[in-house]
Amino acid sequence: MAQPPPGKGGPEEGTPEYDWLYGSRGTARPDDATRMVPKQDQPGARPDETRVLPAQPRAAGSSGRPPGGGTRTASAAPPPKPARSRRLPRFRFGFVKLLILLWLVFMIAVPFWAWSKVDKIDAMPDGDRPGEQAGNTYLIVGSDSRDDLTEEQRKELGTGGEVGQRTDTIMLLHTGDGPNMLMSIPRDSIVDIPGHGTTKINAAFAYGGPKLLIETLENETGIRIDDYVEIGFGGFVGMVDAVGGVEICPKSAMKDPLANLDIKKGCQEADGKTALGYARSRHTSNLGDIDRAAHQREVVSAIGSKALSPWTFINPLRYFNLSNSSASSFSVSEGTSPISLGRFAFAMTRVDGENGLTCGVPISDLAVNWDSERAPALFKHISEDDTAGIPDNLCTPSGLAK
Repeated sequence: MAQPPPGKGGPEEGTPEYDWLYGSRGTARPDDATRMVPKQDQPGARPDETRVLPAQPRAAGSSGRPPGGGTRTASAAPPPKPARSRRLPRFRFGFVKLLILLWLVFMIAVPFWAWSKVDKIDAMPDGDRPGEQAGNTYLIVGSDSRDDLTEEQRKELGTGGEVGQRTDTIMLLHTGDGPNMLMSIPRDSIVDIPGHGTTKINAAFAYGGPKLLIETLENETGIRIDDYVEIGFGGFVGMVDAVGGVEICPKSAMKDPLANLDIKKGCQEADGKTALGYARSRHTSNLGDIDRAAHQREVVSAIGSKALSPWTFINPLRYFNLSNSSASSFSVSEGTSPISLGRFAFAMTRVDGENGLTCGVPISDLAVNWDSERAPALFKHISEDDTAGIPDNLCTPSGLAK
């Protein structure tokens, strides 16, 4: 290839080798405007040979870019932004805390308020009594007094208009190391009443109220009674209604106009009025007072079970109504503490089925004469706080031997 003369910076016009660029006269021809620059032969290269560049080694971690290009470091993806927590405003947390605090105050204040309304009576007798015994024994009396009922309520509940102090319900509840035990004592049981001779046990309540009744029972059984609980008609109905009714399971249809009762056979929900009639009726069964005592244990146990259900403590209206009804219906002995009454309420939920024992006082006949052997044996187990050792033949629903 011709080299430019020394001192020149480029080819001169008219040089043959550059005619293709300048034209033969130094002007480009119109048809040559798009002519391609011919491939320049390199020394030692064969014409028309396709040249292949040698393979360039790829560095480890190469991103696959062609050789010779600028090396770019792959930047890491930016970390995801943390999810923004949806935080409740502080005032909401404060409001929830306030509600919880108010609920706790309500749950504590209502029982104390109710306790202040409970009648405390001088129920414990003077004189010689059985010594202190293990466990705790409550005497439960259902008063026939109509003093807390209006004329309309007496008619609706079928209680009659009698006045005075009587009882159709007498039960002993024992709590201790063994199973809780609820024992019914038929009101027609023949016993020796101090100062009044031998007669029906409910006469003791009519003659001398709870003091004489407790004295009579302690003399006859040898069991020391620690607390006395009396329930009136009106409060009984109110408690059943406050817990939303209870389940009763009569073994036959019962129709008793004297108790305003007309129910079918089988398990069913009963309101306060029906439950009271069921617990009072004794004219629809051949066993009379024995079956009535069994119905009373059934209803009292059902009230206790529903009273301490979780729903009672979740529902403030039910909780208040139950506390109010209980306060207006209960009378307790002086010296009975709120804690003792609370244990009584809890024990009443555990006297049915596997949780406890329900018995009639052992009797020898349908005239409800106490069995001279079986009754003292059962009383001994109770006074010694040995309800776990009571044999089946001593604790039967009717009180009769198996």
